[in-house]
Amino acid sequence: MRAFQKSDRPEFQKIYMPDFQRSIEFKLLSESCCSLVVSALARVRQSAARWALAAMLLLAAQAQAVTVNNLYSANVALQGSGPEALSASYGAGLREVLVRVAGSRGVLEREGVDGVLGTAESMLTSYQVLNAGAESRVQMSFGAVAVTQALASIQAPVWGANRPLTLAWVALEENGVRALITDTGPLDGASADFRSGLENASRVRGLPLVLPVAGAAGNRELLSDIWGQFVSRVRSASNDVGRDVMALVRVSRSGDQWRAGWVMDGFSSDSPGEQAVNADSPAALAQALIDRWTELYVSRYGASGGEAGKQPTVDLVLQGVTKLADYAKITRALAQINAVENVVPVEVKGSELIMRLTFSGELDQLRDHITLDSRLVSQPAAAGPSEEQALQALYPVLIYRWQPSPVPAVVR
Repeated sequence: MRAFQKSDRPEFQKIYMPDFQRSIEFKLLSESCCSLVVSALARVRQSAARWALAAMLLLAAQAQAVTVNNLYSANVALQGSGPEALSASYGAGLREVLVRVAGSRGVLEREGVDGVLGTAESMLTSYQVLNAGAESRVQMSFGAVAVTQALASIQAPVWGANRPLTLAWVALEENGVRALITDTGPLDGASADFRSGLENASRVRGLPLVLPVAGAAGNRELLSDIWGQFVSRVRSASNDVGRDVMALVRVSRSGDQWRAGWVMDGFSSDSPGEQAVNADSPAALAQALIDRWTELYVSRYGASGGEAGKQPTVDLVLQGVTKLADYAKITRALAQINAVENVVPVEVKGSELIMRLTFSGELDQLRDHITLDSRLVSQPAAAGPSEEQALQALYPVLIYRWQPSPVPAVVR
């Protein structure tokens, strides 16, 4: 199936639509049209087979990539009053968002970033001043496409909203005693500081992170395996935990310095074996660890400035597509949306059809346009995307259910 562009619309309506509408009546089709339909059905079956195989492999790997919400949002303190203070808060908020989307604090040192920050107000999609006691804060959101294009303009990498979920097994040693950092449960001293720092840093940087449950804390053998970085043995203890990457981290102290050394399972990097970061406190060490992980991930999943600067595209998953006639109606419906420049069928997965849309404007505006068609019903993402392609996408996958209008009853 070729890409469908707006300039093709008259021919599409004239030639393709009748073929699809009569696709179940093969005897009424010309020989050439029959070949077209049979070929299309063969491609559908082949695609479904590929999807089935991919699904089995993904389930075996327990991939649980997560779409990060609020990737383009920030909440910063309002320093002072008046238009100048408000404008300064926009710049502070955009700084946070640029670091989160670029995946590295180094983006703030790039040539041209001051010019980008100076246009922060023009990238806003919404903002609200919140008064909480003596402190006022500004909650703001920036346009995903605007931020992507801004980063591309300074040749910075762009890391999309679909991000790998990391399961972190962390063993911390202090005064000769080792403790496992779990998601809940009592921790004190350096362990508590490290967990708090880890949770805060992963939230600020937009890195999906999961820690083992508190029930694992008493497993001394497992703790020893983490410290020794025996990946295969810890992997077997993680079979029930969904993740894309598993990290084994050992945290220790030497004088005034803290060190975190780690190995990763499910993620290959240019530096095999243990990698490490150092800091002067457990909280700062957690921050340094998350900073380093985000840099590793963006090096693999991030788009280059040149790629990100192209016209935006987004994948649209449509559930409940069972007929070729549905495909034709969906393509027409999407192509008639003003914000949509191009529609390309990508893949079939059972009754799911994946279309790739090239669009103009902001992603939220595209969503608003799509919802105007009552046949396209927005669906929550039951599970995050888990394919390599989805992890490299710049924008979240859109999920809808195709709900064709009922056929009016014929009165005889």
